[in-house]
Order: sequence, then structure tokens, then C-alpha cells
Amino acid sequence: MARVVRRRWSSGLGMSREDRRGCEYEAYIPDGLVGRRFLFEGDVAADVSDAEVAVAVFNASGVTLANSEALARMLLRAESVASSHIEGLIIGGRRLLRAEQARATGVSASDITAEEVLGNIDAMTWAVDVLSSVPEITVDGLCEVHRRLLEGRPFMGQYAGTLRTEQNWIGGNGFNPCSAAFVPPPPEQVPELVADLCEFMNEDGLPPIAQAAIAHAQFETIHPFADGNGRTGRALIHVVLRRRGLTPRVLIPVSLVLATRSESYIAGLSASRYRGPADTSAARAGVGRWVAQFAAACGQAVADAESFDARVEKVKADWREALGSIRSDSAAALLLDALPGAPVVTVQGAAELIGRSFDAVNEAFRQLEAVKIVKQVTIGRRNRAFEATAIIKAFSDLERQLASPASDTQIEPPSRPTPPRRP
Repeated sequence: MARVVRRRWSSGLGMSREDRRGCEYEAYIPDGLVGRRFLFEGDVAADVSDAEVAVAVFNASGVTLANSEALARMLLRAESVASSHIEGLIIGGRRLLRAEQARATGVSASDITAEEVLGNIDAMTWAVDVLSSVPEITVDGLCEVHRRLLEGRPFMGQYAGTLRTEQNWIGGNGFNPCSAAFVPPPPEQVPELVADLCEFMNEDGLPPIAQAAIAHAQFETIHPFADGNGRTGRALIHVVLRRRGLTPRVLIPVSLVLATRSESYIAGLSASRYRGPADTSAARAGVGRWVAQFAAACGQAVADAESFDARVEKVKADWREALGSIRSDSAAALLLDALPGAPVVTVQGAAELIGRSFDAVNEAFRQLEAVKIVKQVTIGRRNRAFEATAIIKAFSDLERQLASPASDTQIEPPSRPTPPRRP
């Protein structure tokens, strides 16, 4: 039975008397998930079904770029940018792509924010590729995702990959939970709850989107780590969807939608935190509200990803027209297919990407630069790279589109920082 426990916070550190004061606070302990019966009203079940059909069709036949993995890579970057944005790490697509290419060429990190977001991409990639294919998700596997997210972060290395042993809280100040918006379970409850969550993610009795929604809400409620809970919890969404076979090729950018609808996102999570028995009408209504909201976010993510896919195909068509008649197996033709997934790339990186010689790719870039498909840029101090400006603009447009609650910034302005509108 979900409940709260009252605890006493002793006075501690802080700049002001208010920060140093002690107080009584309530920590929430959710029900376990394994063995619970989840019953959804007809409209909630219909929302989940509609979202799953949209995601499945998008992955199976509605993606023109999925075979080359170009769209998959771009949407993974977009998803990681949004997940990081929720945690206060703001970065634009061009800056991230240039930092990614700089790292690929061995240039030492100078953009700390970009490096942290790139670490988020690496951790999410590992989580989706590995945890979705192992026989079962374990607590150790979950901790490994977290370790990879926090790896290299100043002051946080000691907490990476380790379940918390102290009380944490959300909102209020950093010194005590007296004014917190939500206080997760006490630390002694965390190991059992996390083990239950992992076991639940290994089951297949619920529709995948409902399972991903409930697992994500439970993870955020437990808040099992000292830091990095948000990004780890959003990575788990994609682990569940890939594990259940709903997103075998392309992740949907659901974090972009949740970041835009941050107030309703938090309200939906809060609604799922009922008190008392799980089978009461109020408890079921709260969980149903969150699941329906999550399903709607998945449906919106698919629609926006399809829009981006169509935009990139239009860019490629324009490129082919500008380049004129070329052999389908030429380095230039192969680059046209590769650039949407690697909009900033060195000659050597492109040669490895398409399996052609350095000289052939260098000549192909000269052809593409002559018709303004790419432009030369400098990565780090001396490294030469080429940038497909139209793809980066399309990526920025996707960020702007997904930052608008109406999916159109001309109808409703962005609800969070975005790249500026291009002419």
C-alpha cells in the first residue's frame, strides 16, 4: 500500500537561518509493481493502442532514412539534447554536432556542456543497445547506465553507479527538505524498490507504452540516485520500448515532447503517486491519467519525427537536383545519403562512413562544396571538416517545432530555449 512516512530533519548547513533549521517532512513510499493489476479505462486503453500503432508503423515502414540509420542518429541526438535540457544543460544542434566531431578527431574537450550531453548520448546508446538485449534487466545494469551518465562529471564521480544512501528531495532548497515539492522514499527502501522495478521491466503483461510509462514514473518516484535520475529515467523509457520490440530501429523523441510540456509532465507524475491501496478508483484514475498523457506524448513524438524525416528527404532531393547526374555508387552520391546522419564530418570520418578512399571523398566534398551542399568549417584549432548546413537547419527547426506546445512556433511560441528562427 502506497504511503508516506514522517521523518525529522535535523538542523544542518546553510547560509541563512531558514536553510539551517530542522523540520518534519513526509517521504513517499510507492507500491511495488510486480504482481499489481493495472486496469485502464477505455479511453486510456485506446490512447495507448493508438500510440503503439503509430510508433510501430513509423519503425516498420514510415521511415525513409532508417535503413541508413541517419534518422535514428539524429533523433537520438535530439532526444539527448532534450533530456539534458530538462536537467538545465542547454545546447544547440550545431554546437553539439561540432563538439561531437571534435571528439571524434581526438580534440581535447573545451565545451563542458557539449561533452556532458555527448556523454548522455553515449549512455543512452549503451542502455538501449545492451539492456534491451540481455536476458533480464538487473539492478547492476541500471546502475551501469547511471555510471556512464555521470562518468567524468566534476564532484559527482563518487556517486556514479551507486544507489543513494541518503535522503534526497525535489524542489525547495539544497539544504533541507522542509520546503520540497516531493520527497522520495527513505534510502533504506531504495534497494528493494529498484529490484522490484527491474523485475517489472522484464515482464511483458502490459502493452509496451503502458509499461514504459509506469516504469518511468516509478523510477522518478524512487529517485534512486544522488544525481542524474532524470536522464537515467528517460533512458529507461527507450530500453523498455526497444526491449518489447516496439522501436527496433528508431527511437522516438518523447523527451522533446515532455520537456515542452514540463508542467503537465510533472503533474502527470504527481497524479500517479496515490496513497492507500492500488485498487481504489482514485489510484487507478491517477495512474491512468499519467499513462494517457505519456501515450499522447509518444504519438506527438512520432508525428514530429515523421515531419523531420520528410524535411530531410526534401533536402536530399534538392541536393540531387543541385548536383546533377552522378553515378549511384560514386562517393558524392554515397555522401548524400550519409550526411543526414553526420551533418558535420571530416574527410577521414566520411571515408570510413561510406567505405571510400580519402582522395575520393576529398574530391566528392569539392563537388558538394561547389554547389553549396556543404561548407568547410574548422573543428578545434586546425582540423578541417565539412558541414551540411541544410540538415543542421532542419535539426534546429525540429527543436523549435518540438518546443512549441502546438508543434508550430507560429501558432504557439516555444516554451523553452530554442535555436533562433532562421530566415
